Amino acid sequence: MKRKAVITLGSLALIATAYLFAADHIDAPGVASTSSDITDFYAFQSPESSSNVVFVANLQGLLSPSASASANFDENVMIEFNIDNTGDAVEDLVIQCTFKDGKVYVYGPMAPTRTGLASTIVSSMTASAQADITAYGATASVGTSGGMKVFAGPRDDPFFMDFAQYGEIIAGNATSFNSPGADTFAGTNVMSVVVEVPKSTVGGSGTINTWVTSNRKQ
Repeated sequence: MKRKAVITLGSLALIATAYLFAADHIDAPGVASTSSDITDFYAFQSPESSSNVVFVANLQGLLSPSASASANFDENVMIEFNIDNTGDAVEDLVIQCTFKDGKVYVYGPMAPTRTGLASTIVSSMTASAQADITAYGATASVGTSGGMKVFAGPRDDPFFMDFAQYGEIIAGNATSFNSPGADTFAGTNVMSVVVEVPKSTVGGSGTINTWVTSNRKQ
């Protein structure tokens, strides 16, 4: 089997029980403002089925509408959702997402061939699900297969942050945020990858630790 090694460039982590998220719009210099820059990670129970769990990775933050129309997923970057269902902070399962010729391909959930900061794709594997990448402003294209759903494309940035007021607090000019505040991310978009799978495929109904990494082909 032919394997391709990839190196982790950015990651976000959380412990997911019902609905939790992690955000990092200002990333490390090595990946900031690149196609591998992760802005947010969400994991939550599907609102449509209590038997499913949804993983969301958002990338390439602060896209204007015009930039969103031309934004693409990097075919040399793999998004990997890591799942620890034994509580040792080491991934037991992974869901890998790759992009090629206007489509997203999802592999897993499956046991990883490598753990830690490097990942391996087995190129001979058959994708568990795939979908056309949705263009900006188009109706969402959702791929389904074996109880899995997948979406990839631009979406409105769901994260809310009032950076102006935050700056005032840091400077000592204010002691709290305003209610309501001003959303710095209003009118901007992200490139979003969404994968929904049955809970039974990632460890059942118990607590899982989960994190996402962006990995560039080497």
